[in-house]
Amino acid sequence: MEAESYRSHSEEETFRLGTAFAERLRTQDVVMFFGDLGAGKTEFIKGISHYFNVEEIVSSPTFTVMNQYTGETPENDEITIYHVDLYRIKSEEELDEIGFRDCMYSEDTIKLVEWSENAGNLIPDIRWTVHISFDADNENERLIVINHIGEETPQYPSLEATV
Repeated sequence: MEAESYRSHSEEETFRLGTAFAERLRTQDVVMFFGDLGAGKTEFIKGISHYFNVEEIVSSPTFTVMNQYTGETPENDEITIYHVDLYRIKSEEELDEIGFRDCMYSEDTIKLVEWSENAGNLIPDIRWTVHISFDADNENERLIVINHIGEETPQYPSLEATV
């Protein structure tokens, strides 16, 4: 799959892009997020959680490291979503202490991981990546690049049509 690039002009657009992207996700999927503080990673994740009807308040688990949410698929099946924030993680030993490896390979969940660059060698071979960056010319706009790495994925229609 070719990387897809989108431009978001507001938090609301980032949220809606996350909601539209969530239609692609299936159990076992891992989504690795990259971007500076305040870039919009959590807002995108809030959109994903909205799609899956998560009722809990979705916030970045910076201090707890991992949040678990219960939602439901469009087919009304219950789904567990792990929201992981590795901002404070400094080693693979710390990842093992929080159960990161088990979480990543859990088959009946969706995993959303912020600060993925701190995951070391524990990043699954098959995964989605979402890079969110500030626009150099307009601090209120974000460039969002979505890619699927690993196995062949079906071609999806552009998310812009749904945003």
